[in-house]
Amino acid sequence: MTPAERRQLMLAGPIVPTILTLAIPNVLNVAMQSLVSIADGFFIGQLGTIDLAALALVFPTQMTLGMMSAGAMGGGISSSVARALGSGNRAAAEAAAAHALAIALGMAVLFAVIFVGFGRQIYGALGGSGAALDRAEAFATILFLGCSAHWIANSMASVLRGTGDMKTPGLALVVTGALQIPLTGALTLGWFGLPALGIRGPAVAAVIAFTLAAIWMLSKLTGDKAAVRLHWPAGGFKWPAFRDILKVGLIACLVVILTNGTVLVVTGLIGREGDAAIAGYGIGSRLEYMLIPISFGIGATLTALVGTNIGARQHARAQRIAWTGALMAGVITAAIGVVVAIRPDLWLGLFTADPGALASGRHYLTIVGPAYGFFGVAMALYFASQGTGEMYWPVGANLTRIAIAGGGSLLALDSFGWGVSGLYACVAVGIVAFSAVLAFSTTRRAWTG
Repeated sequence: MTPAERRQLMLAGPIVPTILTLAIPNVLNVAMQSLVSIADGFFIGQLGTIDLAALALVFPTQMTLGMMSAGAMGGGISSSVARALGSGNRAAAEAAAAHALAIALGMAVLFAVIFVGFGRQIYGALGGSGAALDRAEAFATILFLGCSAHWIANSMASVLRGTGDMKTPGLALVVTGALQIPLTGALTLGWFGLPALGIRGPAVAAVIAFTLAAIWMLSKLTGDKAAVRLHWPAGGFKWPAFRDILKVGLIACLVVILTNGTVLVVTGLIGREGDAAIAGYGIGSRLEYMLIPISFGIGATLTALVGTNIGARQHARAQRIAWTGALMAGVITAAIGVVVAIRPDLWLGLFTADPGALASGRHYLTIVGPAYGFFGVAMALYFASQGTGEMYWPVGANLTRIAIAGGGSLLALDSFGWGVSGLYACVAVGIVAFSAVLAFSTTRRAWTG
């Protein structure tokens, strides 16, 4: 499909088939990245409990790297490129690509300074100590010193997605992910005569895999047939082009922080109920983290489609696309939620056999699982909102969620005496409110013109 044909499909093609066509590569990429995460845990598990604890300490910051580079700042990049192409301004789209690369390099330096320079303090604050803390620091040092590979690969993938080309980044990340899994095993355990690097193995493999993906996508964007060519911007780097990306990307990064903050606040409150309650909630909330990349599979497509149509001033079509994609994501996540609410052990049994943790996890999923459909709708609308270039409502929606899940849970425990059931109910209501605010936002000016 030529760039012109792809643009016409995005502006005038039938909505459901267009979403499905463009989303399939993203969904495959998400599935592969999930397999990579599972493989990391499996290979590290061969080393022992201390190494697993080290991996668990780094996991939140590793997730933050992926969520910010691909979904948050990546969404700002995709939105900027899509809106420029939708308005017929290829020069602005190419300027956005160049500025995106500069932002990626800057963010990589920032992440390295924070998570290498202060990694030991961060992982210590998360509960790490002794050998587990030492190994977490060793893993993080390699991962974040090399995180420019993640930032460049995901940022250039976002440029390509903004043009409507979902196939190239999807293929690149699936192929390099498939290479990363055996490479992780080899470097962790010493297969094929390679050095057994232990906890450092998955970090080295990740840097190698994302470096290959970055090279793949840079070559695509510098080729003669690129819909948007990566080159030094005419007139140099300018603040308006940075601002057009950052006004979405930085606020979306704040949303990532708020999402993680919600989990931390609720975890702190549940901690009053004992270790079993924490374990059960931790396993249940991990499923919510898995729902985010599922929503991203559709959501990254919505960012590009909505951005292109907003740029072309086809606001009504942009709204229809957003709601169609949101309902598709909602159906998938609702099905998952209903299944785990009825049969929670299908999920919980993958992680624990402890009776107390299982009981707590069942309690959580029975109450919160039915709300997962709203979570899928909310996340899809969040990614679609990136395409409009306005992110105030998504932040407001997340603040509403954290106020209900955090503040409501505190009242449920301290003022009303509702116990853990009340706390879990507040988490569920927070998810519903999250989707309701984002649904209302689609009636506002950014969506209606």
